[in-house]
Amino acid sequence: MGEKKGQNYLHGAAILTAGVIVMKLLGFLYKMPIGNIIGDDGYSMFLATYNVYNVFLTLSTAGLPIALARLISEANAEGRVMQVRRTFTVAWWTFFWIGLLCSLVMALFPRFIAGQILHNPDAALSIRVMSPSVLLVCLVSAYRGYCQGFGDMIPTTVGQVLEVLIKFALGLALAWLFMHRGYGKPMGSAGAIFGVTAGSAAALVYMWAFKRRHYREEEPETPDEPDSSAQIIRRFLRIGVPIALGSSVLALLNLIDSSLCMGRLQQAAGFDYMEAKVLYGVYGKAQTIFNLPAAIITPLTISVVPAVSAAIVRHEDDLATQISEDSMRIAAVLSLPMGVGLAVLARPIMETIYRGSHPAGAPLLALLGVAAVFVCMVLMENAVLQATGHELLPMISMIVGGVVKVVINYFLVARPEVNIYGAPIGTLASYVVMAVMNFVFMCVVLDKNPRLRQILIRPAVCTVVMAAFAWSVNGLAERFLPGVGRLHTMLCMLAAILAAVAIYLFMTVALRTITKEDMKLIPGGEKLARLLRMR
Repeated sequence: MGEKKGQNYLHGAAILTAGVIVMKLLGFLYKMPIGNIIGDDGYSMFLATYNVYNVFLTLSTAGLPIALARLISEANAEGRVMQVRRTFTVAWWTFFWIGLLCSLVMALFPRFIAGQILHNPDAALSIRVMSPSVLLVCLVSAYRGYCQGFGDMIPTTVGQVLEVLIKFALGLALAWLFMHRGYGKPMGSAGAIFGVTAGSAAALVYMWAFKRRHYREEEPETPDEPDSSAQIIRRFLRIGVPIALGSSVLALLNLIDSSLCMGRLQQAAGFDYMEAKVLYGVYGKAQTIFNLPAAIITPLTISVVPAVSAAIVRHEDDLATQISEDSMRIAAVLSLPMGVGLAVLARPIMETIYRGSHPAGAPLLALLGVAAVFVCMVLMENAVLQATGHELLPMISMIVGGVVKVVINYFLVARPEVNIYGAPIGTLASYVVMAVMNFVFMCVVLDKNPRLRQILIRPAVCTVVMAAFAWSVNGLAERFLPGVGRLHTMLCMLAAILAAVAIYLFMTVALRTITKEDMKLIPGGEKLARLLRMR
């Protein structure tokens, strides 16, 4: 069928991990200057548009590429060339019609979505500019699912990086140009959003060219009889829809969060439209930083799932519990310093990255920093539960946590003395609920209960000492280092971060918070263990 050879699982996982890390870093570098270019109120339009886009995008692409990859892989393993061909054709047209429908909704009703749903009328132009992206990404997903069905992860990773690079370069350039020429913040936000559409178009061209070059369709000597289109569609949707619905929960919650914050600030808390945009915009800036710890943890779950699954298949229940406990401890070792570090250094971080933003940014980031710890733990718990074959349990916890967030946001954001601070409080409470529920589920499905003391105590001790060092070093540096302004704040912050990293690494190794065996669960961890002389 094709000339490309599939990578083995670990190679493919490593490629996807590298792609995720590059994408997240470039995505952060894309959003950070945009927040400075278009300001707090402009960023509220940008963020609201992104939340709408993510709902449509997740619904249309979260599970269906996985379903397509599975169907292609099965047909290819059976040597059914015509089945592979028809499966891709049927899936391509399915993606096309789903994407077209979602794009038309965004293109035809941007004012209704922006004004009536998001309570942010100035986001209408950005929503319209973003609308072609859903169709483009749906078609890209068809090609990605096809290549992944042959075990080839390289085009997916290259396409994603290409997409982010163009989004980064063109989006920033247009946002700066439109603002520099005085076209206004709605236009500046739309310029930044156009980078997403252009990046999606470039990724589609690349994926089309890659398939055309490396997967040339040749007529088989003995053609097989493919299934009917109706049969393929039924299997395709039966596999993909449940995954898509589960994945869309968080995207939908972010959209609800956007609507609630803007609506309750104006309708109940007494803020006018501009004040609400500024508050929601600076909250969005803090969210951009808050997402970084989760981006680092996510690739690590790739190694956990096969390790736990393999132990369960071999009926080694004790080993499955031990790997689950070790993975949770690794998540705690990584997430606690990142989240607490964001909380302790929230003020210098916001002043360095988003100079001149609303002062609410620092306390918002401090609250979100604590929430980031629970987000990372939830991600690792989800991986363990999925590895045990209980995929629905994480979805249940997400729905319950989402309801908690919506209720808290609805009541707290409406209080004038709390206002936008109710949003991160709701986020923190929701992920605490998810983490607790997932841990209870783990205790039920695993043969032995993971030991919470083993997971948390040593990482917590190391983190408390690290936080004290970070706070002290930053305070002393601000007092005694000469200078003023943004550069001075950044240098003091960097000194605090370096001191915190050094003391945390020392204590982690000294207290054996993480061992050489634990490092085997981390891609490249054994080399790092040798470098740190872990036992």
